[in-house]
Amino acid sequence: MQKKILFLVFFLVIELSIAQQYQLTDEAEISVLTVGPGTSLNDAFGHSAFRVKDTSKGIDLVYGYGEYDFDTPNFYLKFAQGKLNYLISKTDFNKFYQIYKYFDRSIKEQVLDLSQSEKQKLFDYLIHNYKPGNRRYLYDFFFDNCATKIKDVTNFTLNNRISFNTPETYKEATFRTLIQNNLNKNSWGSLGIDIALGSVIDRKATAEDHMFLPENIYTFFEKATTYSNKPLVKGKRILYAQKHTIESGSFLTSPLAILGAIGLLIIFITYKNYKNNKRSKWLDLTLFSITGIIGILLLLLWFTTDHTATHQNYNLLWAFTLNIFVIGQLIKQKVSPWFVKYIKLLIILLCLLTLHWILGVQVFAIGLLPLLIAIFLRYIFLVSFFNRQ
Repeated sequence: MQKKILFLVFFLVIELSIAQQYQLTDEAEISVLTVGPGTSLNDAFGHSAFRVKDTSKGIDLVYGYGEYDFDTPNFYLKFAQGKLNYLISKTDFNKFYQIYKYFDRSIKEQVLDLSQSEKQKLFDYLIHNYKPGNRRYLYDFFFDNCATKIKDVTNFTLNNRISFNTPETYKEATFRTLIQNNLNKNSWGSLGIDIALGSVIDRKATAEDHMFLPENIYTFFEKATTYSNKPLVKGKRILYAQKHTIESGSFLTSPLAILGAIGLLIIFITYKNYKNNKRSKWLDLTLFSITGIIGILLLLLWFTTDHTATHQNYNLLWAFTLNIFVIGQLIKQKVSPWFVKYIKLLIILLCLLTLHWILGVQVFAIGLLPLLIAIFLRYIFLVSFFNRQ
């Protein structure tokens, strides 16, 4: 019994010492760090994090959301399905600073104007959130990412009394536009996003929705006010300025150049086939196979994953899934009458895609344009060729 009491006392002393260690003093500052974009696609939108600094306690920590947990079973499958839990991270500030300085990514800091109790409340929340049982959360690129967590945690600290006033630079935009504003529109990353994500991201984002991007957290926090119309941010500074601008890459290796060259090749072969009254079967097998496989992948992203941004994807109008199942007709010397009607349907679908693009139902990748024109002309040739048989 005496041993149990001694153990309990020892445990309480440890708990009290830990609590005392994380009790902030009046000198403490809590700020929001905004990291600029990097060179890779997953770094292109920047990063946001909290900094908790209390010099008298020797505390200078950075808490951020959105860290991968590579130890998760079936990591890549869960990532593809949109079922992957992400982690909150805790890093010593100096290490955090050195990492982003090494990769030449800017770091801006905004010191929050919080009372002593509010600072402690926010810090306690982060400490609790970092515990092993609480660290994981289901990530969402638009509504639950490294930037939106900053907004949500700060709002929680201030009992939802923050007014996010729109900055002077604010412009209404769709989610797709907000993404593409951070990318080179003639890049493979931009192309992949425009193909994989559906028309649901072509709706207008509300002012608060804009804060899924770290840079917008910075601009909205700059204008935000709390109770008694008090500014949320009391000071700001640039901790590290980027030394070199990010190069956009060579045009020769861009989607528009490569897909343009492929499109011209398809048109050239189609013209030669028309003049010689022949058909290059290998070309048609390739086009139908590729568009069909892409269509299957898009359907899987839409219906078998938790990625809401991949829903209602009208890229399926050109990447038509059934193409993969009708390629047997392309091998025959004489196709079935229904197959000619099927190709006419593909032409109609491409016309519908154009209408969707014009009306703004969905914006498609500009790099696809030469390829879509080439496919359209190829389908018209096939209808004419098979009708002459």
